[in-house]
Amino acid sequence: MSGELTQGEKETLAAINVGASALSFAGSAFIVLCYVLFRELRKFSFKLIFYLALSDMFCSLFNILGDPGKGFFCYAQGYTTHFVCVASFLWTTTIAFTLHRTVVRHKTDVEELGAIFHLYVWGTSLVMTIIPSIGDGYGQAGAWCLVKTTSRATKVLQFITFYAPLWGAILFNGFTYFQVNRMLTNATRMAAGMSDRQQQTDSRVDMKAMNRWGYYPLILIGSWTFATVNRIHDFIEPQQKVFWLSFLDVGTAALMGLFNSIAYGLNASVRRTLQQKIDLWWPEWFRKWLPGFIMLRDQAHESEMISLKVSVEQ
Repeated sequence: MSGELTQGEKETLAAINVGASALSFAGSAFIVLCYVLFRELRKFSFKLIFYLALSDMFCSLFNILGDPGKGFFCYAQGYTTHFVCVASFLWTTTIAFTLHRTVVRHKTDVEELGAIFHLYVWGTSLVMTIIPSIGDGYGQAGAWCLVKTTSRATKVLQFITFYAPLWGAILFNGFTYFQVNRMLTNATRMAAGMSDRQQQTDSRVDMKAMNRWGYYPLILIGSWTFATVNRIHDFIEPQQKVFWLSFLDVGTAALMGLFNSIAYGLNASVRRTLQQKIDLWWPEWFRKWLPGFIMLRDQAHESEMISLKVSVEQ
């Protein structure tokens, strides 16, 4: 269906946004809560995931608020949503960079880069948030307050300050994980020709980790492809709104926080910690009813992100 969206379609999109954002908020808040409650998780590798989850949590929260009306609250929502969503993209690049630096380049100085990561993420997000304010770029954009897309100039600003960092992060993450996967594949092939059982076991663990890392770049692609296509279509045909494309745009983008919390947050270290707490706090009959993803059947073959062959965690 093309043309201007009806009021009913706008309400449907708003409901989809609230529902999907609520799931993302819950998933991100769970990861943040794990970091706050469990001291054993407060290591450098998980700190990056914590800041990613924190950004996703606030991004989802302000998406849930919807359009708070005109004036100060509308501008506040526009600025804040733009800032934390861009920060979320950028935190994924710090995780990819850390993994590449430790696994491919064999560096153990990543903890020393923590301050640079914060300057890079928050500083870039701030700049990308301030630029649209030139010429009154924030305001009502459908059911939310974001960068206004009422003119070609503001649409270009949105592409530059939001979608350029997004797809830059996607390209960087994809290239980085490709190099990590290629190195681990070569190491596995070398280990296959050796008689050292321990090294072969380590290589199988690395391959399991590699298979999981391969999905990380797909999260941003899956979450924002329809939104990007929708923005391009809106730039070319501003008077022809496509409901199904807007539906996919809103639904997948709002689920980014949930996808990140599952892929990045629910790693072996978190599941192991949760299992230990459950064993300590809950009776045996209750544990039998828990989902299988919490109970680690073979902890020896699980691998925590970034800790692979690296001693950066204390």
